[in-house]
Amino acid sequence: MTIKEHLKTNVNLAVPVMASQLGHVLVGVADNMMVGQVGYIPLAGASLGNAIFYFFMTFGLGVSFAITPLVGFADGEGNIKQCGQVLRHGLVVNTLLGVVLFAIVMVMANYLHLFGQEEVVVEQATPYMFVIGFSMIPFLAFQSFRQFAEGLGMTKIPMAVSVSANVLNIGLNYILIYGKCGAPAMGLVGAGMATLIARIAMAIVMMAYVLRSNRFAAYRSGMGLRNLNIGLIKDILRIGVPAGFQFIFEVGAFSMAALMMGWIGAATQAAHQIAINLASITYMTVSGLGAAAAIRVGNQLGQKNYHTMKRAALTLIGMGTALMIVFALIFIIGKDYLPLLYNHKPEVVQIASGLLIVAALFQISDGVQVISLGALRGMKDVKIPTLITFIAYWLIALPVGYFLAFKLDYGASGIWFGLFLGLTLAGILVFFRFIKLANKFKAG
Repeated sequence: MTIKEHLKTNVNLAVPVMASQLGHVLVGVADNMMVGQVGYIPLAGASLGNAIFYFFMTFGLGVSFAITPLVGFADGEGNIKQCGQVLRHGLVVNTLLGVVLFAIVMVMANYLHLFGQEEVVVEQATPYMFVIGFSMIPFLAFQSFRQFAEGLGMTKIPMAVSVSANVLNIGLNYILIYGKCGAPAMGLVGAGMATLIARIAMAIVMMAYVLRSNRFAAYRSGMGLRNLNIGLIKDILRIGVPAGFQFIFEVGAFSMAALMMGWIGAATQAAHQIAINLASITYMTVSGLGAAAAIRVGNQLGQKNYHTMKRAALTLIGMGTALMIVFALIFIIGKDYLPLLYNHKPEVVQIASGLLIVAALFQISDGVQVISLGALRGMKDVKIPTLITFIAYWLIALPVGYFLAFKLDYGASGIWFGLFLGLTLAGILVFFRFIKLANKFKAG
């Protein structure tokens, strides 16, 4: 394939995945924008609650991503029955994991006061966590069917479901946060209820589509729930658990950063939530390219077409780099205006504006590392990349951020400069890890 053909294939595959990924994060963006209009204390409560919730939810997200390369590989081999078997085993794993993670979030919600946060912020975050914690179960059920469809290259329906759920969430936010249409004004808890209802709806719609559509009829022979294969479950966990830890190490670093922001003050924590919410839009958009990399690499690996495998991933990395440059420019140009979409308190807006400059600096690094990790996941290489993310974020980014913020008195910007350093190191190392393995495959 020529570079032009690769770009066309990548766009057709990745754009719906990117829109689907963006749909997930826009649920949180809508929540934060609409809650921020109530006040900066509820926005700080959302920051605290989401810091804990997303720490565990992204682990489940990473585990669910194991379905995509396994389905892509089986599809590349022409093994239709195996594709269906991956789905049913992945659904079992993800549903049980969702229940476990929900239970953990419920326990954590009772101990938020131990994290050194302001009491008014804890009071806002606790009931919110109880509500969004339950959404873990339908979210991971949706992910099972979504990753299956995307592994087969069918990306448009998951996109449509995600976007529709986001529209539903915004409408429910308006009703439940502000108390419209006869409903009580529930504030931050109302945002949590809207998210829960939207995620239940998207799980039901996606499941019904896969189980009833004629497009998937050939794969249903492997979808029965009897006679589970322990070996296949182990394969899912072997790829999914390290991938989950990759997400935990990165997202957990930002969650820990949110807690450190709370040590500075509620206004700083609210500003961090604004900046990280905007950065999450760019991250989840380019993570769609990472998912496309996992699909294309897994599929070409199954066909033993190693030259095309490498070129497909490199063109995706190039596309991601170009896209993140655009996002960086938007952050720089809009640094004084974007925070106003969330809150108008001058102190909050000023801090958030400074953080967006740092966010602009790490856009390229973030794009390279998330696409490279997707490509490595398509190769079923997860252990070394997991170690890289742990070192980059927890041994470098957070300690450096803490030192800059609290020892050198750089405050919120110091914490984010630490994150910038970790993201840059991770991006460099996982990119060269992919190049090394791709060349090894080509060499025989």
